Amino acid sequence: MRARDFCELAEHLVIEHGADALAIARRASAEFACDGVSDRALFWYALSLFLDDIVSCRLDPGRPIVVH
Repeated sequence: MRARDFCELAEHLVIEHGADALAIARRASAEFACDGVSDRALFWYALSLFLDDIVSCRLDPGRPIVVH
């Protein structure tokens, strides 16, 4: 997935679930990591980073994304 795809997915999850989306993503990442499913754990971890920035108002999903 591209950064824009992650951001759009995170935006939809925040619209649907609010700040709970972040807790869900963190839990999913931890559970997949414990189960040894690293690709899914990394997906949810990356998504949680976008969710955290959106929930904390550090990222506006409507603006261009710059990933360093």
